[in-house]
Amino acid sequence: MPRTAAALAPYVASLAAYDVDLGGPGVHRGLPSTTVTFVLPVGEPLEVSWADQPASRRRGWSSVSGLHTRPAEIHHSGRQTGVQVALTAAGARAVLGVPAAELAGGLLELEELHEVAPRLGRLPEQLDAAEPGERAGLVSDALRAEIDRRAHASPRHAVRPDVRHAVDLLAQGRSVQTVADEVGYTRRHLGTLVRAETGLAPKQVQRLGRFEGSRGLLGRAPLAEVAHRCGYADQAHLTRDWVDLAGCPPSVWLREEFPFLQDLGADPDAG
Repeated sequence: MPRTAAALAPYVASLAAYDVDLGGPGVHRGLPSTTVTFVLPVGEPLEVSWADQPASRRRGWSSVSGLHTRPAEIHHSGRQTGVQVALTAAGARAVLGVPAAELAGGLLELEELHEVAPRLGRLPEQLDAAEPGERAGLVSDALRAEIDRRAHASPRHAVRPDVRHAVDLLAQGRSVQTVADEVGYTRRHLGTLVRAETGLAPKQVQRLGRFEGSRGLLGRAPLAEVAHRCGYADQAHLTRDWVDLAGCPPSVWLREEFPFLQDLGADPDAG
């Protein structure tokens, strides 16, 4: 992350400039996550849609998507350049001025958020004029300015500490009952608060957290070990979750993203 990482840490899970040669035109798989995805392409607009929903396809110089439980399809010409930001639930409010629940399941552009985040609308033009090495810092500074501005605004722009803690624990893959006990709420009340903040039920956030954790371990350990470490019942359970959330088993995703790696595990698609 850029130099303002410490100030952004509660709000930004990751921020990275990218310039990737994909070898030719195609479709990149966008996986669900526990964060709000904010993408600013450079050079050519981003074309994105939900998998198997061609009518949802959009083309623009920014893309904001809330939490979702299905893969996206990013259509590209063979090269992708830009900056991608992952905002936490607290970050959605602090940067965009709305709870993540208002973005859940959507594919939006910054223009559609103009009323709540007008200053961010200048970022696509600014990135186009910036040198490649300046892009991440430029976006980081813009996020920091927006956070500072909202710090003096309505309390609406801050997540309640107890809700924020609960969402963070669920995003780590902790069980719903464990989180309810930790924050001192009934499961029902926890569900009401988490859904209002993220747009998803606690179990869905927990499931995304477990899935996200497994994604970070794929290719580094046998799938049976990944399943165990991430809280899946077994390897077959992990594979079923991947097919449901990513639209493919782990072995296919590994071949797509890291074709030079050998799949780990004797039967990666078991189940």
